[in-house]
Amino acid sequence: MFIFLLILAPLSASAAVEEFKLDNGLRILFIEDHRIPIANFQIWYRVGSIDEPAGKSGISHFLEHMMFKGTPRFGSKTFSLLVQKKGGIDNAFTTRNYTMYYQKIPSDAIKLSIALEADRMKNLMLQPADVEAERGVIMEERRMRYEDDPQRLLYEKVAAAAMRPHPYYRPVIGWMEEIASISRDDLAGYYGAYYSPDNAFVILSGDVKPAEIMPLIKKEFGAIPPAGARIRRPETTQPLKEGARTVRLDSEAARLQSVVMVFNAPSFPHRDHFALDILSSILSGGKSTRLYRSLVYEKKIAINADAYYEGLNRDPFLFALSATVAPGKDIREVEKALTDEIRLIASKPPTTEELRKAINQAEAGFIFARDSSYSEALYTGMFEMAGGWRLKDKYLEGIRNVTAEQVSAAARRYLTEENRTTGYLIPKKAGK
Repeated sequence: MFIFLLILAPLSASAAVEEFKLDNGLRILFIEDHRIPIANFQIWYRVGSIDEPAGKSGISHFLEHMMFKGTPRFGSKTFSLLVQKKGGIDNAFTTRNYTMYYQKIPSDAIKLSIALEADRMKNLMLQPADVEAERGVIMEERRMRYEDDPQRLLYEKVAAAAMRPHPYYRPVIGWMEEIASISRDDLAGYYGAYYSPDNAFVILSGDVKPAEIMPLIKKEFGAIPPAGARIRRPETTQPLKEGARTVRLDSEAARLQSVVMVFNAPSFPHRDHFALDILSSILSGGKSTRLYRSLVYEKKIAINADAYYEGLNRDPFLFALSATVAPGKDIREVEKALTDEIRLIASKPPTTEELRKAINQAEAGFIFARDSSYSEALYTGMFEMAGGWRLKDKYLEGIRNVTAEQVSAAARRYLTEENRTTGYLIPKKAGK
């Protein structure tokens, strides 16, 4: 009983957040947790692939790489080396909606993170030789992660077909020919427009004390001028609704056939977000759920089957289903089986047991994903980007209130033939 209560206790509470703001627009969020002497410093920039100019896909990700190439004060590779010498780690990632840089560091060394991040917010060098060297690194990354991974490449192509002309149709890493076209001046202009205190916020979590740290932040970040009118958000045209679309990828690298279906769907905090989240868990929340049980166990026509819904985006994105066809089986049979499962849940609500299991999984996943001060900060930032960090306290309430009929209604509303883009991966023998 004690273990059961221990697991459930966090479900009704969220870590307290204390917020500050500098005169230049930089917002700072503190989440204190003094159990261990580790501090997390995260700086989030409101710029991702959604903000990229036409013909320059991947520039957000390219600039993320360049942020580690040094300033006049801290040379190339010095940033990470200094963090490591203090016993910390650092990294970054870029998404469709934002770019985030972080360090996990002993709390008595947090002054170093503040100084390093403030310096590269305003003093990035962008040396031409570094730009060219990093371009090669990124192009090789694209080759390894996409060009040589046919299933990832298929999803990229299907997502592009489904989202065009909305900026989400561009892959975060960029297309090869556009990565090749990004110049040093392009990067400098993008850096000047979006890397500013009024287009960013900082989250400090763990063994941190606002009264001690805020003077350091004001000292390092306070004099950096805001970008103001330089920050320009491109207009986001909604995806074209032209009925069902199909994409076919013939690949010599593929060994098995695959099918992917995506449906345009709303993002949090839209009222249907919660039902779609639960729908994905009912369809594919483990080997006992509908898609795996039907296609893999019973029909034995696929070696895997999944559903995926990513609902934390600035704009609406996609709900996806996928399956890898078992050797010797027909891809059309697998496609029909996926479609049959959609029709079934759209016409008949899930059982009480299915619904409760999916809600429990969503709750547990949300809680356990925030089981450290780093991940608590991460989720706080993700919700901030989706509309405000306070919305994270609304998530569990929304999930718990989902009904079986709402799940079926969401399937009827979004998982329709005219809202579907389907991709087929077909192995191709070399030379044929």
